[in-house]
Parts: sequence; C-alpha cells; structure tokens
Amino acid sequence: MTPKPVLISGAGLASLLLARSLLRSNIPFQVFERDASLSFRGQGYRLRLSSEGLDAIESVLDPPSFQRFYDRCGKTAGSGFVGFDAVTGEVVEEHRMGENLGSREGKIVGIARGDMRRLFMEGCEEFVQFRKDVKGYELTDDGVRAVFADGTKSVEGSLLVGGEGINSTVAKQVSGGRLKVYDLGARGIHGQAPTAAFKTLGEGVFRIVDTSNPRGPVSIITNVRPNDMDDPTVEFGWTMVGVPGVVKAPNDDYAIVGKVAADIAKSFTKDWNPRFKPLFDQMNESEAAFWKITCSTPSGVPEWPNEPRVTVLGDAAHSMTPAGGIGANTAVRDSALLGRLLREAGGYKEGVTAAYEREMRVYASEAVKASYGMAAKAFQIHIDESPQTL
Repeated sequence: MTPKPVLISGAGLASLLLARSLLRSNIPFQVFERDASLSFRGQGYRLRLSSEGLDAIESVLDPPSFQRFYDRCGKTAGSGFVGFDAVTGEVVEEHRMGENLGSREGKIVGIARGDMRRLFMEGCEEFVQFRKDVKGYELTDDGVRAVFADGTKSVEGSLLVGGEGINSTVAKQVSGGRLKVYDLGARGIHGQAPTAAFKTLGEGVFRIVDTSNPRGPVSIITNVRPNDMDDPTVEFGWTMVGVPGVVKAPNDDYAIVGKVAADIAKSFTKDWNPRFKPLFDQMNESEAAFWKITCSTPSGVPEWPNEPRVTVLGDAAHSMTPAGGIGANTAVRDSALLGRLLREAGGYKEGVTAAYEREMRVYASEAVKASYGMAAKAFQIHIDESPQTL
C-alpha cells in the first residue's frame, strides 16, 4: 500500500525545509499554502543565520544543495552591531547591541526570506498546492485530514504539521488554545533601497537610533554586504521599529504597503544626518510595508496533551520578536529535528510527535525567553500574560 502523506499547512521557511527533508527521505508529503504563489506577498526583511540555524539547514539539504544555498547567502565582516546616533551621525556605544552575530568563517551570514523559501522549495514544487487555506483538521480512524476555508478537505494523511505562522488555526486547535501570541504594541516599517544609497555606511551591520523623537525612540537596523555593493540590480533592506505608540499605520491597517508606508518612514527620518538620508530618499517606495512585533508566551512553549497525528513548528509553535534574529533559526531547527525523527522512524510512527515536542520545547523556550528579553530592553515593551491575545 502507498503510505499516507505527511500533510504540511503553510509554505513558510520551516514548512518548506521540512518538505525538503521528507523529499530526501522518500517520505510522501503535501504542502498547502493559502497564498497564490511564493511571491504573492512581500517577503519582509533579510534573515541572519546563526551557527545553529546553518547547522540545521546543512543537516537537511544534500551537499550540492547546501552549497548553492550558502553561496546565495551574503557574508558580512564584523562580529556585532555598530551603533549610530541618527541625528549627529556619531558612533554611540550604547546603541551597539553587544550580541555576537557571526556564525561561520568569522562572518555574519544572512539571506533574504524570499531567496530562502525558493531554495528550500527546489524539487518540492509538484507537492505544493497554492490557494489552500487550512482552517483546522479532523482526525480519522487511521489518519488526519486538513480542513480548508472553503469547507473542502484534504486527502487522508498520516500526520498534519501546522506551520502557518502566528495565526495558525492548527496550533490553536491542537493545543486547546494554550499556544498564544501576544501583540507587544511596537510597530515597524520595512524598506529597501539601491546599494548605492548605503555606500556612506560601508560594510557591516548597523543600528541607527533617534532618541530625539518627541513620541519615543525610533531606530533602524541594516546590513551592508560587500559582495553585493557594486551590483545596481541589488537592493539592501532596512528595518525600522518604534516603541509602542510611535509608528502607526492609517486606520491600524498593517497590511498597507507602498507609498503610504514609505512616506511615514520618511517623516520620521527627515531630520536625520545626511549620511543616513539616502536610505530613505532613494528607497523603493513600492516595497515599503508595515509590520507588528509579536511574541509567544515568554515563560516558554507551553505543554498540551500530545495528539500523535498533529503537531506544529516554527512561528506556529513559538512566535518571537525580531530581536537577535532568533525566530527563523529556531524554526529551521524544528524542521531538521522533526524531519530526522520521521526519517529514523521510516515515516509516521506513534510517538514521533511526542518526542519532537519534548525536545523542541527545551530549545524553543530558551529562544523565546532570549528574544523577549532583548526586545523588552530595546523596544520598551512588556507582556502581560493575560487572556488578551491576537
């Protein structure tokens, strides 16, 4: 008999890397993604890869595929942030953020989210179905089916893995509501500009902070990579964030993209030092987008009664703030761990999801605590673990 496929909800980073692991292990799978394509929405900011994240990805991909992936990554010299005062242009020690960002070869390694998804998806295309919005699941006598927003259902699978991000309905259902995501109130804008706009900064990872804003501090983080600096077809990104109440989208609509978001970013930076102005004056206005800062329960990933045929990974299991770039690196660790357990079991076996969740909770809880701790300090935020969630 043909084994039932592993069903994967969502085609984000963690889901696609898990799919790639299953492909390599010859375990059948199907991925369901609500969007029309991988490029349907903006992909957000560039992701920094830690040693743990790179090791996880390398453990999943075959050597030639990993080499292609690693070659696509940007490598930036230095070990941490250089901090600047946005108005004076002076280096400010307290804006540096002392964390070590290096991961391999003495470099800070990063890659755009869109590139990462495309590279992970290689070879999996025929098993990914778009415009399939998973809203829950139903258990069968010997498996599980995903239930879609239009009321239809998937084929029967051996296992359902919820990887649809912070609003995962699979996560809410399987955890009985124990998995929660908190809106921290801080808001940001992501923008991009041609590499020429970044020449006054030079190579490195930079945090530029404006403490003169009357409503509260505003800062950006950006990464300037030498190997792309002279390529006019490349754009570097920057990520702006304001403490709660500072950055606001019109009508609280954070799905707005384009000139509206770009103009608000420019209004915050109109008095910034000339060294930093090109990042905003030359920005690609169509790529500007708002974003919210959210986080899972900072005390750690909660426990719920294990359902052998359903589990979750990535942001669906542990949403994190952008502080430290920890979220994506933890997500790919999930993919590598669950993929390895399924490979060793020869496919779905009872006990696999329990073993995965037990191990995932340990490192993911540490990651959420670290991410929240850095964000609480940098963005002046606090989580009140009350019933109010997203």
